[in-house]
Amino acid sequence: MTLTIICDVLGKENNGTTIAAMNLIRSMRAKGHTVRVVCPDECRRGEKDYYIAPTLDLGPLNGYLEKNGVLLARRDKAILKEALAGADAVHLITPFLLSSQAAKMAYGMGLPITAGFHCQAENFTNHLFLMNAKRVNKLVYRSFDRFVYRYVDCIHFPTQFICSVFEHEVGHKTNHRVISNGVAKAFRPAPAEKPEAFRDKFVILFTGRYSREKSHKVLIDAAALCRHRDEILLIFAGCGPMEEKLKRRARKLPNEPVFRFFSRSEMVEVLNYSDLYVHPAEVEIEAIACLEAISCGLVPVISDSPRSATRYFAQSDKNLFDCNDAADLANKIDWWIDHPSERESCSRSYMGYARQFDFDHCMDEMERMIVENAEDRREER
Repeated sequence: MTLTIICDVLGKENNGTTIAAMNLIRSMRAKGHTVRVVCPDECRRGEKDYYIAPTLDLGPLNGYLEKNGVLLARRDKAILKEALAGADAVHLITPFLLSSQAAKMAYGMGLPITAGFHCQAENFTNHLFLMNAKRVNKLVYRSFDRFVYRYVDCIHFPTQFICSVFEHEVGHKTNHRVISNGVAKAFRPAPAEKPEAFRDKFVILFTGRYSREKSHKVLIDAAALCRHRDEILLIFAGCGPMEEKLKRRARKLPNEPVFRFFSRSEMVEVLNYSDLYVHPAEVEIEAIACLEAISCGLVPVISDSPRSATRYFAQSDKNLFDCNDAADLANKIDWWIDHPSERESCSRSYMGYARQFDFDHCMDEMERMIVENAEDRREER
């Protein structure tokens, strides 16, 4: 089939949404489908089956978006018309302006439409310092529904958690499928030695964009409170606008943390020489980064935030800490350091748990959703 994928945001693979989009693009192409991609990335102009949309000009906010590594596409009917012509199906990645226009046009053309759900309201409102404003978050979800999802035949939710949140906020059931974004096969246990400078350290890893809702500061504060603080070395894998603030906050730690973006191969190595994985994020749709850690044999300690799906990965109360409570997190970290045999046993238990997030299985399910939806629409017509 010919599938047109609409990406309001694409860019580098340094965030979950872009990784999910590129995984789907590569997988569908590998399965023999023709995949057209509409995105605002000028660096992809001239590449086969890429259609470049103009970027949204937000005036004084352009610098802020650039600092966040984000380019947002604006509506362009001519480019969308070209990309949709002759398509068998359309898939939307995020519910923003370009996808809204594409949804209306595809709906009017009678094309089958599926859409991913990769953006919590808080991912948007945290930039406006309104992350905890419940009414504003509800308004965002209802806007997503009104301008995008009401045109969609089937919604892809990465977790049941975000499906339930969305349906509650918009006040109606949806036609949907719950499919994990999947963990790539590269993320498996493998021999890896700690760098010489880390040999005598207990390495704690967190992978996540440096933004408010990821709550890196809680892990920094917890490490400072730990009895074992002199042994602990934190690695923050990622990038983002909060980097300098986080570095300043981390000056109180005995061991200077590592802040940097790692390539996929580097990430596999880091995961395999780390001793513990902590996921303090307050807002999370799925957190593939946590699943990647689990798949490499790392034991996770996860925030129990009610706005995070990641808490459902916990197998015991030792894998959870009270949201935004640095003291409770410090106690959990110290416990895992003091109990290496329990950590090893927990690691083995998680290895079996991680198999359900097999990447190939998840991509097969995504293909099945898109193809079956297209077939159903053809039968209806």
